[in-house]
Amino acid sequence: MIIYIVIPAYNEAKRIGQVLDDLSLLPYQIVVVDDASLDNTAEIVARYPQVSLLRHKLNRDQGAALQTGNQYAIAKGADIIVHFDADGQFLSTEIKDVLAPILEDNYDIVFGSRFLSKQSDIPAFKKNIIFPLARLVNRVFLGIKTSDPQSGFRAMTRRTAERIQIEQDGKAHCSEIMAKAFEYKLKIKEVPITVIYHEFGQGMGHGFKILKDILFSKISK
Repeated sequence: MIIYIVIPAYNEAKRIGQVLDDLSLLPYQIVVVDDASLDNTAEIVARYPQVSLLRHKLNRDQGAALQTGNQYAIAKGADIIVHFDADGQFLSTEIKDVLAPILEDNYDIVFGSRFLSKQSDIPAFKKNIIFPLARLVNRVFLGIKTSDPQSGFRAMTRRTAERIQIEQDGKAHCSEIMAKAFEYKLKIKEVPITVIYHEFGQGMGHGFKILKDILFSKISK
């Protein structure tokens, strides 16, 4: 069973070293997609000979970086692909929990959720305004029924990664992946994860941009 951890990275020199230190202790293949970082992210990643480094010449955003990583992992024979962030928000020890439904119960795709049994210190503005709005948008426009509307911690089988081509280059890829999983009637599971917030992250403006990208994508089809 070949398991690939795909990590999109843009200007993550501050934290990606610790992330790779933790992941390197686990029995997985790792690929980092440096999305034309302006800092020395790629230089730090290159210090880890066991980690594959791919680089975009132009910054294309997170969704595009994940698709690049998926294509690489599939070409290398991956059976399962895990998406994991470069900023240290996720715990490497919880990868096994995200993988378990696929390995044990033949699920097609598993989404980590901040809103199940584990507690994450979610900023109040996100928890009480952004996420409820995102859930509403997902349900009304995309038919998505998950507790966490924008989780970047997920695992999928090779067949799922081949079917779900990520077309949203930006942050709307989270909703796109979920929407396609429901549209294709895949076997879907959510599992509780912990998220550690180092910074506030995306604000209301980013949320509206994601909504705009989603709606434009639906209208243009």
